[in-house]
Amino acid sequence: MFDIQPVDDGHPALAHSPLLKGAVLTLEYIETNGPIGLTPSKALKRYFVEWAAEAFAWPQYTAEELYYLNKVLNEEDFVPLFMLHDLLISMKLVRHQKGAMHMTKLGKQLRSHPGALWAVLAERIFGGFNVTPYARYEVPFVGNWDVFLGVINVETHSGCTDDHICMTLFGTRRADQRMRHGNLRSAFYVHCLRSLVWLGLLHESTVGEGLNRQRIFTKSPLWYAALRLETDMFIIERQVH
Repeated sequence: MFDIQPVDDGHPALAHSPLLKGAVLTLEYIETNGPIGLTPSKALKRYFVEWAAEAFAWPQYTAEELYYLNKVLNEEDFVPLFMLHDLLISMKLVRHQKGAMHMTKLGKQLRSHPGALWAVLAERIFGGFNVTPYARYEVPFVGNWDVFLGVINVETHSGCTDDHICMTLFGTRRADQRMRHGNLRSAFYVHCLRSLVWLGLLHESTVGEGLNRQRIFTKSPLWYAALRLETDMFIIERQVH
């Protein structure tokens, strides 16, 4: 089991969450500029997507990186914004009305309380939010956040690869199952690790190039501030001995 601890609004660890930053900036944009226009398919209009790409400065999705791949930016091209839009709707912080996205009363209340806003975002993701629509290809996956967070808590304490985490959770990689392991690792990244990075609980870095490229994950200060897990006791034992 795990518990999400209250984090004070002014806690510096909140700065590690790109998802929180994007949510706050979006709500502040509506407060300052009015409702955000929607396309006929209910996607955010391009003028806001372009603004968000610059303002969010999302790691691995900066405006420079996005424009390198796209001549113009639509919402689905900026995957974190695509997911954030649906999160804000599902949490009832914004609503669609008359061709635009408006901030709700709850959104106004949480806009000025980043600690509470982050907790709501985390609870929604841990509560079964479906991230499959934000993958480049369908990666069905079944898992348990209690188990995942408990294992990640121990294994990433000194930093480790997603390959190592997957082998710890799902078994040793065998030569005859290399493709299956690779697919499982990709699914686990999309459904678990990426969400933890976007929430600001994990840091992600890369080493190597091409086929030797590996992702390295370490816990951020927000992990220590916001999470209490049963496996914390094993980390203490490791430090003592």
